[in-house]
Amino acid sequence: MRQVPARLRTYQSYVNAQQVPGEDWVYVLNADSLLDDVFASLTLKRKLEQGRVAPDDLPATVVGRVAKADRATVERAVEAAAEAAPAWSAVHPGTRIDTVGRLLHARLAEHAEDIAAILVEEGHPLALARWQVSGMLECFGPESISFYRSQMLQEFHRGERRLQVRRQPDGVVCLNPPQNAPLSSALLGVTALMGGNALVVRAPRSAPLGVMYVMQEIVAPVLDEVGAPPGTLNVVCGDPAPMLSCWLQHHAVDDIIYFGSSSNGLKFEERCIAAGKKPILELAGNDVVTVWKDADVELAAEALTESFYGSGQLCMIPNQVLVHPDVADALVESLVRQIGHIRPGHPWEPDVLLTPVLRNEKFFNCLQDARDKGAEVVCGGHAMQLDETRDPNGIFLEPTVIVVRGVEGAREFEAVRHETFFPLLPLVVAEPAPDTELLAEFIGFVNSNHYGLRNSLWAKDPEVIDEFVTRVRTGGLFKVNDSHIGFLPYLPTHGGTGLTGGVFGEANYPILRTSHLQGVSISSGSQPRDAVFGAWQNLINERP
Repeated sequence: MRQVPARLRTYQSYVNAQQVPGEDWVYVLNADSLLDDVFASLTLKRKLEQGRVAPDDLPATVVGRVAKADRATVERAVEAAAEAAPAWSAVHPGTRIDTVGRLLHARLAEHAEDIAAILVEEGHPLALARWQVSGMLECFGPESISFYRSQMLQEFHRGERRLQVRRQPDGVVCLNPPQNAPLSSALLGVTALMGGNALVVRAPRSAPLGVMYVMQEIVAPVLDEVGAPPGTLNVVCGDPAPMLSCWLQHHAVDDIIYFGSSSNGLKFEERCIAAGKKPILELAGNDVVTVWKDADVELAAEALTESFYGSGQLCMIPNQVLVHPDVADALVESLVRQIGHIRPGHPWEPDVLLTPVLRNEKFFNCLQDARDKGAEVVCGGHAMQLDETRDPNGIFLEPTVIVVRGVEGAREFEAVRHETFFPLLPLVVAEPAPDTELLAEFIGFVNSNHYGLRNSLWAKDPEVIDEFVTRVRTGGLFKVNDSHIGFLPYLPTHGGTGLTGGVFGEANYPILRTSHLQGVSISSGSQPRDAVFGAWQNLINERP
């Protein structure tokens, strides 16, 4: 048999700091091949993985392959993590958090172009690939690292006692990233590792290459450099259902970070609790952007175009807009004008932001529901080809804006009630009313959202801003007069309430979510009886 071409990226399972081969392979095809011929590309991938095509003479469209882990390998990964966790948690936080964070930030910056190139190969438009890399760098930047460290240990002094509030790692954390952004989501788990946990990551079969590259070629060498025990990090590729079942059944697993749909995620949450595992859910988003009457309409519209990035197949984009009637027409006009630069194309083109939508029936069903209930379609509404020619068989969808009149009853529209994972943005225009009534109505509408990932507000009045910041309870992140999806230091990238995060949902800092609070008192030798009864005696003695 001839050697596999050198251009082909090949990864085995990574378990206990060793390469573990598998009998089967998952093949990765360059995303450009899907644009050329979807059917032929998917057929080739299926034949390769079924062993019906010999891997010794692969076409250039095949850019990588990853070994598929069997159950024994998955179990070995968990056991290796369980063995490493006690020793790793005992490593000084300065090494686990500060040193690992600093080294990782430097390596990510050094390999930023390579990471972006792999993301493009897996189908992410270049602009969005670079956006993801910038988010990774913020996550491990010096400001964020200092925040993580401050939250893991706080110390106080009272008399001769040292009092600590510290977070202890949960132990073995398993992470199941989503298909649409596996690389950046997997990197979130590294902050759990910095908190003292050992980590097992599943590389999804749909896009395993980026996860394997970053974990094996960037994260693993950093861990080696700081002397982490073997098994601190383990990475395996496989189907989600059997791997999740293995994790649930394995006694050594403590936490499972799960990305997926709300319906599947809430069912998985129940299974986790029944199995005694901590569920950390990252589910659907249905983010609300509110545009008040004094908003900078041009900037607000620019932020709303983010709704169409990646053809709406990102969980953290704007999903619905609530707009003051005084600026509704101006906002619609500006938004439609600015949507003009959102176009399809090859993922390597720097200005492309739309991605293929291979199954579009939900888009058209949702659009028809909106039409049937009286919404106005302002722009879009059709499938199209790569050259933007309208075609019912096209694999791209036009950015589509609909206008829903009136806040009352807006949640009856499917496009408003649930996340739309395609380029369809509803603008809910309130009926004219006194501003005091509209303000209460707007805040009530935002809080009535069953989801809760991110919310945004565009307004200039400080009192309006304060009302929203104080009274909006949903969501893991709230942004005012800013990009909805832009990353910032200190703040979380994920996490939320309701159908976004489940019963335990909140802003997701994995280093915090995969640890638990512990109080500590360190005394040089206190009198126990005085510690129990002394406070009362002091109270009596201090009375006049």
